[in-house]
Amino acid sequence: MRELIGNDPARAAKDPRIKARYKTPVFINNNIHGNEWEGTDAALKLVEELAKAKDARTASLLSRNRILLNITANPDGRIAGTRANAAGFDLNRDFVTATQPETRAIRQIAIDRRPAVMLDLHGYVNGTLIEPTTPPHGENYEYDLFLKNAYANALGMEAAVNGLGYTAAEDGVRPAVIPFRDEKEGWDDWPPIFTPQYMPFQGAVASHTVEFPMTVNNSAYTTLPVEELRRRAAINTDIAGAAMRATLEYTDTHRTSVIADQIETFRRGAAGEAQRPVSEETVPGVPGIGPEDVYTTRFPRAYVIPAGRGQRSAVAAARLVAHLVANDVRVGQARRAFALEGRSYPAGSYIVDMHQPKRGMANVILADGRDISADVSTMYDISGWSLGLLWGATVERSEKRAPRVPARAVHAASATGYVAPYGDLGLRLDDPKELAAVNSLLAQGVRVRRAADGSAVVPGSARGAARVLAERLGVRFEAAARRGVADMHRTRVAAAVTSGELFALREMGFEVEPVSTAVLDAGFDWSRADALVVSSGLDYSALTPAARAAFEASGVPVVGLGEQGAAFNASAGLLEVTAVTGNGDANGVVRVTNAGGAITGGAPAHTFVYTPGWFTALGGGVRVEQSYATGNPLVSGHWRAAEDGGGGPSDAAGRASVVSGVAASGAPVVLFGTEPLFRAHPKGVFAQIGRALLAH
Repeated sequence: MRELIGNDPARAAKDPRIKARYKTPVFINNNIHGNEWEGTDAALKLVEELAKAKDARTASLLSRNRILLNITANPDGRIAGTRANAAGFDLNRDFVTATQPETRAIRQIAIDRRPAVMLDLHGYVNGTLIEPTTPPHGENYEYDLFLKNAYANALGMEAAVNGLGYTAAEDGVRPAVIPFRDEKEGWDDWPPIFTPQYMPFQGAVASHTVEFPMTVNNSAYTTLPVEELRRRAAINTDIAGAAMRATLEYTDTHRTSVIADQIETFRRGAAGEAQRPVSEETVPGVPGIGPEDVYTTRFPRAYVIPAGRGQRSAVAAARLVAHLVANDVRVGQARRAFALEGRSYPAGSYIVDMHQPKRGMANVILADGRDISADVSTMYDISGWSLGLLWGATVERSEKRAPRVPARAVHAASATGYVAPYGDLGLRLDDPKELAAVNSLLAQGVRVRRAADGSAVVPGSARGAARVLAERLGVRFEAAARRGVADMHRTRVAAAVTSGELFALREMGFEVEPVSTAVLDAGFDWSRADALVVSSGLDYSALTPAARAAFEASGVPVVGLGEQGAAFNASAGLLEVTAVTGNGDANGVVRVTNAGGAITGGAPAHTFVYTPGWFTALGGGVRVEQSYATGNPLVSGHWRAAEDGGGGPSDAAGRASVVSGVAASGAPVVLFGTEPLFRAHPKGVFAQIGRALLAH
């Protein structure tokens, strides 16, 4: 029955067996932030209660509903008392990219079990925060069906939580808050990076973040008496349990309509029907709906991911297609060439027909996104994320249906690895997998040369090693079209970076040693490093004189990212530039112009920014590697001028976003005002950092 709902929703809507017998799946996810503990305790209590109950009401509940509990989504963080997992990732920011095993496990639960209702238990917001959210709302949802159920369930949770009798005066517990009803903006469900904001794409018609109220982590954990921590934890556990039980009651009471709304979500996608804008008429019973809540999109008829358009596209296209399939999006692969909207596509091209049950999932991955700068003044997290623009593949939107050509349903992308049969080999370095390949060859002692455009030239004598890498990584070693101009060398990287950036550097095959101000002050041995990357945790002005002298004597190349990379450059007196920081709240996908050459040769025309930066007053010898596009460079996201009128996209237009040069000490330096390694969103841009590290 579950397969029928997901694969043939029109038939499922008419199936009397589903209406009578299908057990509504409810998913309760806990402890995704490792130091927000009490959801786990409440879930264990609920498991024991339901397992031992002998009453008719519980028997009826379990006969009509399937209750799925993830007791702890972040066991490493739970033990360590950290928000992040052991790899340093905030798992509740990882869903559209799914870089972490914990995230992929939850994604698989969503796909395999198809929850209709979902809770994600967090802390700590007083009073208890219960979604649905403030605007902007995810434009790829069937939001009318979602809001109907999410708001009604939120009211039930609110009544249950407030009904426990805790008060602000006696217990320090304020009444529950529903952001949709009680707040104007700042707690939105726009990006698909959070667990409850991902779940609607897999069929949830109600999903909620619930934040219990009493802080017990961070400084509270180390400063409050044990008795007070236990009192607070008991209250949070009680509130989490009340929210769980209220959700089960809502789902059981409205089982028939909840299942019908999930089926209708998939049916609209399969039929290609337009979304229904929310209003007090389309969502009766939800007060206060206004034009600020209306977010819809116009889905294309199809997307095409072409085959055979360059080496970079082949590797990146395979990764993107694999990601679509992993998210349960239907993809076909044409067995012969075809034409669509005046464009010709070779056999092997991938087609995403948008008349499919999970069209919202397909669109949230592939679409360019939208500039929402004028819609709200503030956002909770990122506002743009297009994997279609940022993962390095060519993705083309069509308003017409692809012609009926022989095609296969894709369960795995076609193999892309290739090694030319004779002569020296050329390897483009446009993709993180290609960087991993060249780093592997260098580690094996292969003499790899850099061409003028930044690509790699591999001697034909290494063809055997190349074949292994082509099969393992899917990279293409073509016949070398250029001659090498300089030897490449294995680059050991000292890195003062975020966890996500560290993850990305290692994904590209670099040997990385984390450093910080404290590590350098303790006497870091620079003979262990061939380059330094700085984005956080390293303040040159705070280094001891001995640490500064050791760094300056090392002469290592420097790659600086963002504000702190620029600040390190200025304090150390490396490149003569003026770094300008835009609005600190801005982020999204931007258009850029690449100069080509060793760093941005072959790079995409889009990148990602978070607190965007640019460079002016460039000194002699400073080269512009990349610039923001003229006009408004923002494609999708939220970037407006600051209160003083500066720092907006018009100020950045045409300005240098990536620069390079040589410091007075002779050390090569590259500075990025963009965020090329941000949370795996811009995988197609990773190579710019890899190239910068290998360019010298």
